[in-house]
Amino acid sequence: MAVSKKGSGYGIVLEGGEEVLKIDANTWPYSPSIEGNPLVMVRVIGYLAEMPSVARIILNQKRNFNYSRDQTALLVEVATVFSNLTKQKRLLSLSQLGYGTDVSNKYATIQYVIYNLLRSDPVGAYVELKRLIREGNIRVEDIGDPAQAEDERRYIDVLQYIKNNLENTSLIKRVKNRLAGHRIGDRGLYVEVFRPVVSPDFMYTQLMSTIPLDAEFVDSYAVFDNTVTLLKLKDDIKLMYHVVPPELKVTEDEYELIDLARTVLAEHRPKEEEFLEPDRMRRTFLNIGRDLLMELAEHKGYDLDIGRIRKLAKILVRYTIGFGMVEILLQDPKVQDISVNSPVGKNPIFIVHADYGDCVTNIVPSIEDSEGWASKFRLLSARPLDEANPILDTELEIPGVRARVAIISNPLNPHGLAFSLRRHRDKPWTLPLFINNKMIDPLGAGLMSFLIDGARTLLVAGTRSSGKTSVLGSFLVEIMRRYRVITLEDTLELPTGALRDLGYNIQQMKVRSALTTGGTEIAADEGIRTSLRMGDSALIVGEIRSIEAKALYEAMRIGAMANVVAGTLHADSPYGVFDRVVNDLGVPRTSFKATDIIVITNPVKSADGLHSLRRVRSITEVRKHWEDDPLREHGFVDLMKYDAKKDLLVPTDELINGDSETLKRIAGNVREFVGDWDAIWENIQVRAKMKKAIVDYANKAKMLDLLEAPFVISANDEFHRVSDELKEEIGHLDHKRIFFEWDTWVKREIKKKRLG
Repeated sequence: MAVSKKGSGYGIVLEGGEEVLKIDANTWPYSPSIEGNPLVMVRVIGYLAEMPSVARIILNQKRNFNYSRDQTALLVEVATVFSNLTKQKRLLSLSQLGYGTDVSNKYATIQYVIYNLLRSDPVGAYVELKRLIREGNIRVEDIGDPAQAEDERRYIDVLQYIKNNLENTSLIKRVKNRLAGHRIGDRGLYVEVFRPVVSPDFMYTQLMSTIPLDAEFVDSYAVFDNTVTLLKLKDDIKLMYHVVPPELKVTEDEYELIDLARTVLAEHRPKEEEFLEPDRMRRTFLNIGRDLLMELAEHKGYDLDIGRIRKLAKILVRYTIGFGMVEILLQDPKVQDISVNSPVGKNPIFIVHADYGDCVTNIVPSIEDSEGWASKFRLLSARPLDEANPILDTELEIPGVRARVAIISNPLNPHGLAFSLRRHRDKPWTLPLFINNKMIDPLGAGLMSFLIDGARTLLVAGTRSSGKTSVLGSFLVEIMRRYRVITLEDTLELPTGALRDLGYNIQQMKVRSALTTGGTEIAADEGIRTSLRMGDSALIVGEIRSIEAKALYEAMRIGAMANVVAGTLHADSPYGVFDRVVNDLGVPRTSFKATDIIVITNPVKSADGLHSLRRVRSITEVRKHWEDDPLREHGFVDLMKYDAKKDLLVPTDELINGDSETLKRIAGNVREFVGDWDAIWENIQVRAKMKKAIVDYANKAKMLDLLEAPFVISANDEFHRVSDELKEEIGHLDHKRIFFEWDTWVKREIKKKRLG
């Protein structure tokens, strides 16, 4: 049965495999509150008696009043009792009550209880039945005529039968101990039991706006106009991430304006080519929406200032061309991953929080949401998503936020659509940032800085969500801005735009996903070969997945790239990298030797299993003497290894004693380092000292922006400048003096920042 948008209709829609009763209450002269209004309860129980398979209820009257599965189940039980009783004609007939003079009054009382009280006030019906039975038993004791006593017992039996049916419902069981003093018509108990989620009617998403009564407060903070609360739930080891967005705080007049504006904007659907420039499209719609809202407010006589109009315009855009509540979640920099599981409409959204790990949210998206998102992602990516291509990898970019998106659909996902979003930091990661959160220690950062300047081939490996791409992004910051950088990705994750704004000579290339067939995009291996024809550059490959591995190693072997070559890979150990590259991706063993360094990043679990900390677990060099198996033939040598007790990446004897072929090869190209391990070690240590100094200054001065890419890049440039000038002046690298000059510059820059 179809549900009309404006009218008196009601009907069933399927959401997440569940039947949802949707009722249009826009013409009702009263509020659509089941708990507050007996007339609404009469309507709803009447509908449920016809459709007992309903799982949820939504009443619409400018806003959506969403009643949860548990609340709906209580009403369905009452409706079932009503339906069963009204079908028992013999039980409720006059003859069933005997032939006394007051049989008509008794019959009328039973009809009143069933057809009126049971639907409008089931708790009141139960209380009334108890009263009637109690009074009937008293009358039986006083009646001298056996025939009249028998009629009274028949009447009591009917009342008792109805009472027993009601008594077995969950609603009565829930309130049974609180019925003392309850009067027919009192709605207090219903208000406690039925707590609908109220949302704007332009939001298909269900949102539990009220905090659960049995929840324990953990944390709370604001993200722009959104209020976030972390809660510990009674029956769940996961925390609840409870968010209240600004769309739940607008007035009735503002709801009306947004609804009218949506109707107008619906006539101006964005063209397919507009999705190729999502930023421009969003700005255009934001401007149109703002102007439209101002005109509508003036026409309606509503007094709204320009600041309020802008906020309403953002809400309008979010629910027209945007991604609704997903954007609200992505605005929180502490939200790292978002999971929308199938069947959509039945499950809440889950997230991974930077501080609290896996959390369940108070958001349940609808089928309309998921289908709208899928359509927009198809247009944004220009990639197919259908039965022939049930996987879509793409990216989402909204103001201040970038995210990687993975979508699966039929037939891979038998229950329809499911989404996974990985939020990228809106600014590039840096090694000082990683030092600050203990992902890596200063010496490890200094070593990586030296290796990147030494133009080595690097692979960053780890499990899913281990921080591989973030670490790779921090390596980009270590490449001197004088060199050209080419990035190659199938899903754009690296912070190339931010680095371009910071003065990098960087060229981004997007290639076809290994999971996608057909399409107009270039295959990854062709992309790598193309990069070789684009001149001397550092080559950064977002993730090595498939046939591009052979082309990458071809470039690495012939030394086609004049600078660092780096990429990420899914593996949990150096040997796992070898196994994946050689056995899974088909790269010859001899070609794998072109790898110089493998960095492993994997989460470290806490003893209680509830917390996960991202750490660099090892920095390993790949030696070249082995023939068949690098593990068995000692081809892997750890330069630094994670110590769980110290929660620290510590140097191995090989690094301390200078037993590193990779570092020696770097030294062979630098006159000041040839044959002088002490000079190499001093250079690594001074880099480590500088990274640590940035972290210490940032925390001491409470200027955490010193850890961000703009300052770190400038600090790296200053290190190279000072090193070059001193070498020209004194003929060699004096690392103590280099640090002194660099440190003086840092202090001067901090002073400038404080002053202005």
